[in-house]
Amino acid sequence: MTTATARISRPGHTAAKPTRRAPSRERAMAWARRAPLLPALIFLIVVTQLPFVVTLFISFLNWNSLSPSKTAFAGLENYITVLTDPDLRQAIFTTIVLTVSVVLASLLIGLGLALLLDKKFLGRGLARTLLIAPFLVVPVAAALIWKHALLNPAYGLINGILTWLWSLFGSSAAPQLDLLSQAPLAAVVVSLVWQWTPFMMLILLAGLQSRPMDTVEAAQMDGATPWAIFRHLTLPHLRQYLELGGLLGAIYIVQNFDSVFTLTAGGLGTANLPYAIYQTFYYANECGLASAAGVVVVIGTIIVATFALRTVFSLFKKEAAR
Repeated sequence: MTTATARISRPGHTAAKPTRRAPSRERAMAWARRAPLLPALIFLIVVTQLPFVVTLFISFLNWNSLSPSKTAFAGLENYITVLTDPDLRQAIFTTIVLTVSVVLASLLIGLGLALLLDKKFLGRGLARTLLIAPFLVVPVAAALIWKHALLNPAYGLINGILTWLWSLFGSSAAPQLDLLSQAPLAAVVVSLVWQWTPFMMLILLAGLQSRPMDTVEAAQMDGATPWAIFRHLTLPHLRQYLELGGLLGAIYIVQNFDSVFTLTAGGLGTANLPYAIYQTFYYANECGLASAAGVVVVIGTIIVATFALRTVFSLFKKEAAR
């Protein structure tokens, strides 16, 4: 037996393994796949993250653009002002009321429309297209439609319809609504509900069409009423879709600026936090305070977005498990 053969056959001795180069090749291939995405990633960081870092830095400064020589480090003073100043605190409260009202109303109306569109009837495709249309309108244009074409007390469509209805009964004293001055926050809520209801309807309609119809048909054969089917089968199935619609709607509505600016210009208690930031920056020239308020909005949005992403991932897992 040769020396080499003895080494190989010796108990407890293992032959040397050849060096593996597969991991390095895999890493190189992975980088080759990712390389085309790097310019887009760098562009995204420059456009979104760098401005936020600058805003975060400015939020710790006492900086008025009219007195740049007096700029100094303010610490947490701007954030304390955001939470204690009566106007900014009222803006935060208005933002919460506006967001909750619009989300709840849009979800309820969207659920009703989704249940109707889930039924088969003549012209269902046209009805879906018409109901989706408000969501496709530019926000400023939608606010202008409500301000001039619908809610204007002199020539708006709503008061025109009221005048026509009263004239049918021989009366010329029709009530003339003026929501923009009598209930301005309600006017903003109505315009936003009109625009966001199609979004909620689409999400809930997708949820309705993913129902296990065999369970529904079995319940109908057992004599279950439509209300019982909706309460015990449809509504539990739509729970995650309702959560998703509410969270996504809240992310966008909490940042709404167009409707408040166009309909009321922030007057009569309708100034939400985004509009208050606009006033603080462009009218009061308080760059540091406006930046701090903007950071508060971003933090609130991130918190809501975290819950929204968790809901989306749970829906994906549920669909993948089927």
